[in-house]
Amino acid sequence: MNENFGKAYKLCSQKVIQSVFDAKKSVKAYPFLVHYSILPLTSEASFQITVSAPKRNFKKAHDRNRIKRLMRESVRKNKLILEPFLLENKKQVALFMIYTAREEISYDVLYKKTTLLFTQLIKEISHEISN
Repeated sequence: MNENFGKAYKLCSQKVIQSVFDAKKSVKAYPFLVHYSILPLTSEASFQITVSAPKRNFKKAHDRNRIKRLMRESVRKNKLILEPFLLENKKQVALFMIYTAREEISYDVLYKKTTLLFTQLIKEISHEISN
């Protein structure tokens, strides 16, 4: 599989974002908090994601933008963990990823934490699918 992270992976729909928060399902792996909602497979992307860095913790826009850029890159590199599982189960997941740390963390740590987060997410989804 390729590591492309195009428009199909971006979560833009306000209705879907609201349904993610209404589902009240989340996974936490410091410095990330991910709210998610399981959907039937409809588009070519097995998951769609929105990343967020709060203005409360990072006042300057360039700091928030850098953190979001690093988050998107770590998701792009680690999507091969999550994608085969979702395609195998014919599911699609809408993700809203929030950066919860109060300081900027290096890319290497973010990469490892994203890997951990996706493995936890797979466990949660497989548990929900089996029930």
